[in-house]
Amino acid sequence: MPMERLQKVMARAGVASRRHCEELIAAGMVKVNGQVVTRLGTRVDPGRDTIEVAGRVLPRQPQEKVYILLNKPRGYVTTVKDPQGRPKVMDLLRGIKLRVYPVGRLDYDSEGLLLLTNDGELAFALTHPRHQVPKTYLVLVKGLPGNDKLARMAGGLVLEDGPTAPAKVRLVGKKNGNALLEITTHEGKKRLVRRMCAHIGHPVLRLKRTRIGSLTLKGLKPGRYRFLTREEIRQLRQAAGLGT
Repeated sequence: MPMERLQKVMARAGVASRRHCEELIAAGMVKVNGQVVTRLGTRVDPGRDTIEVAGRVLPRQPQEKVYILLNKPRGYVTTVKDPQGRPKVMDLLRGIKLRVYPVGRLDYDSEGLLLLTNDGELAFALTHPRHQVPKTYLVLVKGLPGNDKLARMAGGLVLEDGPTAPAKVRLVGKKNGNALLEITTHEGKKRLVRRMCAHIGHPVLRLKRTRIGSLTLKGLKPGRYRFLTREEIRQLRQAAGLGT
């Protein structure tokens, strides 16, 4: 079996996303053959080397991959653990024996489409801006932004952490003097849509993610989930630049 980067092997084994695996390595929580490893470029033989993460030995054989689409309700955190004891999206899963984790995040007050998987390679690819997998949100904002503000948002804004990429923005309705926008972006920056709307002077009142790539929430009620079909997994991998 060829040598591979440690963080890639960890992600494929379902430890976490590749980015979080890198953080675990840098924090000194990973051992290879009994020795602590902190260098991210370390290469290992996944078929022969013994890899421990926080004291847990990873299986040498790749585990079964699980892909779940969840309609996240408001009032749940998108984390595996929460120090504050708030409801977690993991609490909504029943009978899932393999360990899965969320791909990206939706805020506590946000809702909608959330992917959970133990496929670290796919999770990393979906959250990397290079692959430009589009994500669509239905957003209720305070007030009624004019066409000039919507055009600014679509063309790209300069936020505190740098410029945003161009996005698709359109007004799809009005509710009690507030605007309902549909926003599509391929970026995964933290709280991006909320910060974009606040930047143009129209803070978010409610936010729902309705689509990732070709996946939608059709037929799925809040709090419910389903497994992806083989065709959906194939399309998702293709969109993420991983082939079929």
